Amino acid sequence: MAIGSNVLAIVAVLALGGAGCGGSRDASTGATSTATTIAAATRGAPGCSPDCRGEDLTNTNLTNANLSYADLTNANLTNATLTGAWLSGADLTNADLTNADLHGAFLVNTNLTNATLTDATLIDAKLKGAKLQGTDLTGTNLHGANLTFANLLGANLTDANLTDANLSWANLTNANLTGANLTNANLTGTTCPSGRTANPACSA
Repeated sequence: MAIGSNVLAIVAVLALGGAGCGGSRDASTGATSTATTIAAATRGAPGCSPDCRGEDLTNTNLTNANLSYADLTNANLTNATLTGAWLSGADLTNADLTNADLHGAFLVNTNLTNATLTDATLIDAKLKGAKLQGTDLTGTNLHGANLTFANLLGANLTDANLTDANLSWANLTNANLTGANLTNANLTGTTCPSGRTANPACSA
């Protein structure tokens, strides 16, 4: 007898421990199965949109996971590993990514409004068109990151490393650049904190 596609789908979900973010936590190690569940359920599936609102994903490993268009509003991703992860179009409003590793992550058009990225690693991350209004990027490493057309209105970039970053046509109006390193950053058409266009650079 042929097994219906719906039955197979249910079996697959159960095998993964659920398609959402409600993974269980190992009492002996404190490790969560959430990361494994998300990675297994979403990798290689463009356009996946798991509902992870308010989830605790602290210390989870989401390396290369496909979380494009995921709802991660208010999620706790402190110390999470997201190297090479696909988060394009995802909603990370108010999310906590303190000390998270997003090296080489894809964050094109991602909503990071009011998110906390203190001391996070975003080396070579793709943040083209990202929404970073009011985002806390204190001490964040954005070396070589692509922030073309990103909106950093009112963002806190105190002591951030923006060496070799591409900020062309980005909006830095009212952003805090105190102590930020902008060595060799591309500021073509960039709107500075003062509201004026970079010519050729923006001061803190």
